[in-house]
Amino acid sequence: MSDAANKTPAPKIILDLVARFRELEKDYLKGRYNETQLRRDFLDPFFKTLGWDMTNESGHAEAYRDVIHEDSIKIKGGTKAPDYCMRLGGVRKFFVEAKKPSVKIKDEPDPAYQVRRYGWSAKLPLSILSDFQEFAVYDCRIKPKLSDKASNARINYMRYEEYPERWHEIASVFSKDALLKGSFDRYADTKRGMRGTATVDDAFLEEIEKWRNALALEFKRKNPKLSARNLNFAVQLTIDRIIFLRICEDRGIERYGQLQALTAGPKIYERLFDIFRKADDRYNSGLFHFSKEKDRTSSPDELTPRLKLDDKVLKPILKGLYYPDCPYEFSVLSADILGHVYEQFLGKVITLTSSGARAKVEEKPEVRKAGGVYYTPTYIVDYIVKNTVGKLLGSPVNGAEAPVAPCAPAGRLIAEGESSDDPSREGAGRYKKQGTGRIPSPLTPAKAADLKILDPACGSGSFLIGAYQYLLDWHLNWYTTNDAESHAKGKQPKIYRDRRNDWRLTVAERKRILLNNIYGVDIDSQAVEVTKLSLLLKVLEGESEETLQTQQRLFHERALPDLSSNIKCGNSLIGPDFYKGKARGMFDDEETYRVNAFDWQAEFKEIFSRKNPGFDAVIGNPPYVDSEYMKQYSNKERDYCTDTYSSASGNWDLFCVFVEKIHLLSRQHGFASMIIPNKLGSAEYASSIRRLFEKSYSLHTIRDYSKVPIFPVAVYPMVFVSSPTPAKRGHMVLLERMERSGSGEPFIEGSHTLCYEDYFSEEGQPWRIFSQIYEGSPVAKMSKSFPPLQDVAEVLGAATVSEAYEIKNLISEYRGEVSGCLRVVNSGTIDRYQALWETASLRYLGDSYSKPIIRKTALPKLPPKRLRQAQTPKIIIAGMTKRLECVGDTLGIFVAAKSTSIVLPKINIRYLLGVLNSRAVAFYYNSTFGGNRLQGGYLRIGPPQLRMIPIPIIETEDFANEPQHEALVSLVDSMLDLHRKLPEAKTDGERTMIQRQIDATDREIDQLVYQLYGLTPDEIRIVEEATK
Repeated sequence: MSDAANKTPAPKIILDLVARFRELEKDYLKGRYNETQLRRDFLDPFFKTLGWDMTNESGHAEAYRDVIHEDSIKIKGGTKAPDYCMRLGGVRKFFVEAKKPSVKIKDEPDPAYQVRRYGWSAKLPLSILSDFQEFAVYDCRIKPKLSDKASNARINYMRYEEYPERWHEIASVFSKDALLKGSFDRYADTKRGMRGTATVDDAFLEEIEKWRNALALEFKRKNPKLSARNLNFAVQLTIDRIIFLRICEDRGIERYGQLQALTAGPKIYERLFDIFRKADDRYNSGLFHFSKEKDRTSSPDELTPRLKLDDKVLKPILKGLYYPDCPYEFSVLSADILGHVYEQFLGKVITLTSSGARAKVEEKPEVRKAGGVYYTPTYIVDYIVKNTVGKLLGSPVNGAEAPVAPCAPAGRLIAEGESSDDPSREGAGRYKKQGTGRIPSPLTPAKAADLKILDPACGSGSFLIGAYQYLLDWHLNWYTTNDAESHAKGKQPKIYRDRRNDWRLTVAERKRILLNNIYGVDIDSQAVEVTKLSLLLKVLEGESEETLQTQQRLFHERALPDLSSNIKCGNSLIGPDFYKGKARGMFDDEETYRVNAFDWQAEFKEIFSRKNPGFDAVIGNPPYVDSEYMKQYSNKERDYCTDTYSSASGNWDLFCVFVEKIHLLSRQHGFASMIIPNKLGSAEYASSIRRLFEKSYSLHTIRDYSKVPIFPVAVYPMVFVSSPTPAKRGHMVLLERMERSGSGEPFIEGSHTLCYEDYFSEEGQPWRIFSQIYEGSPVAKMSKSFPPLQDVAEVLGAATVSEAYEIKNLISEYRGEVSGCLRVVNSGTIDRYQALWETASLRYLGDSYSKPIIRKTALPKLPPKRLRQAQTPKIIIAGMTKRLECVGDTLGIFVAAKSTSIVLPKINIRYLLGVLNSRAVAFYYNSTFGGNRLQGGYLRIGPPQLRMIPIPIIETEDFANEPQHEALVSLVDSMLDLHRKLPEAKTDGERTMIQRQIDATDREIDQLVYQLYGLTPDEIRIVEEATK
């Protein structure tokens, strides 16, 4: 598997195992020698030699043990779960499926199909099939088919006699040390790209989308009076119920094959409801709720039991869920994969044709505009949960990474092997002082019950699943490390021992934690149901029919909670005052349902009526919806937000308002954290929310993921953790820059602790965090010491989009016409100090020009404002460059086309031109507006950013006659003269000489501008280093 030059010799224990197997091979090949014996005698020591803690000798909590040995519950076609699940930090890495030696692994297709189903369903790249006699590695990214041969997707095979010579091939990839060093991931990457790859989430999404289409058409055909809203409800709930029960079957909680058995007779839908009603009796979940009950606030489902559905739709759906036809192994289908599938699934909605007679499935408009739905990766969820829920709980799970905080030596990079989540860097909350850092006081389960965790845009529930899992792990760890036996006794035990003698939380305790701690809201009723489904499956994770029955007898209650009081449907941003002063007749039923106004105080009365009201942690990934979309599809809601939220100013994006809202919903000393576009820190439309961060909130940490392709669209994300209380003077913020490793995993490229006032607190201006951070940076000094460009010049955008098309119709090629025409330039034909009008072609709205002009006869057709600007002395600045590129037009002969800015100075144009083209200004711009950087390192440059550049004006009565002013003007004159001479040079020697003079003059200008800004030698070194 790896280069033979780096061979690892086989350890003695492997040689001994090989010798023992060879000696007794005939006995082992007899059918009486079973899998259990094989695992104990050979595979357990085999993988222990590879560094895996096979029996949890290290004493890790269940969530963090190296190896999970699955109970082999036999079902039709094979075992229920793989024999070994090998993990790092609680994350699955690969499966090992064991077979008794009498099985011919090399040739028999069934065992290969089985292990590939496991690995593919769990979305793992590789898995192993072995009976010790044979060792086979399979690429589990290739969708398994029943007709596949044993050799399909097999990427390595060896027999036990080869282990001594080929041990390095195994150890270099599958040892625990190899996984920690990334060798496993690199090896898996080298095998990527084989034909037939199809991820389980994509395939399962395609499957349930087919179900939706078929169910929607048939429900509507058989029940023609169904409205679009009720049709969506019926289809979604039917799919959710089937998936829930099928997963429970593969987990051993429900009788295997009960859904499949329905296909053997008629009236499948009616008999399916018999199973649903039994599930209601057993689980008490809102998923199965068909009659009113005392103490249940949610309304029962009175719609779907009365509907009719033809067998021809349900039969293929139910038959396709079972081995051998089904490629999915539901027992290993994780909540993360299910969430990914549903996130995409929720991007479409069932609508009715104009006649109302037929159903069809369409992409939601906001999804269509965004180019799809994009699921938040698990590592982002985990980071946010650890740094909010983890901080609140105050102690890490089983010694796992503790939450991040902003207390570390300023500007220090993370050392190799050090985690940014090191406990010594703990942040805000309830704290005990400890040196310069602050360590939170750990809670007890009784106090943890008061914590309220919210996702106000919960979607498929990924953040709530992550928070719930963290709470489960924390509680189990607390109980097992604080006199475990005492918590396993009494009428309400918290933990019990399973078949493997490991401690587990009781289902009653898992329910209690869920109901006490987890809350979610989403405007989409289908998303709410999916979140409930995901959480309910998490409650039952690891349970079996036997353990559920035992606990139900003990606790005298049904297995699952009703989540209707925790997970609610509503518009997180729009309250009931939306209708204030408006006649109800203005809104029809459909618009009322679409707006879905939500009263936080009424819906979560206990949370907002307690002392210090609000949620302890508000987390998530809000929708990114721009102003253009809202004006088109939700103008009334946009107007409401503009009137209600401080952050909704200008052409704001919806995520800005969500950021404000989560702070309004958080209680004092609580935490707010989201993944959002890094435009929060740089865009003009986000200036109002930045002002709130300056005045009302405290930032604790920022992780910049600009260099990590989290989403498959051009969104450059960041994660922030903050609190809804103003930052005190001297407050420090931890900034971590993330990079992607060769295997695709994100890692911390560098870390800095930054003073709040220097980087985040300047009246809504962009945060100075998106370029390289330098200790002693002069950016703040430059801003505070000199006036912005807007005080000494008028800064304007060039042509608008509509004007750009008007100008295009007036452009023609220069053919030696008489004077009076205007030359046309845009970003591609602007360089520092010169327009490339004759030397570079101009691309403009699909056409190309060598010497584009607007003839004198066409000038009256120009927009009057643009004509005046063209004929006025000015500076034109390119709109997309790696540093500012400014050209002066002292004669008024250039029209600045689209994607440029123009500056009409109130001071000497050449003085200002020299300043703007200097390295000092390039450094300032990159440091301040790096968040606008696009792929390739290009910066988007526009008037809002340019207006803020500080300009060194000497406050004297006769500034224009000051020596430094005169010197800079003279140098710029020289520079302009040299640029005029350069294209006229006849020989290479002449061109080289002039270019050297240009470079020397440029350096002189830079040195003079440093003096004008008053930069020290150390500050100059920083600028030079950053701009070289």
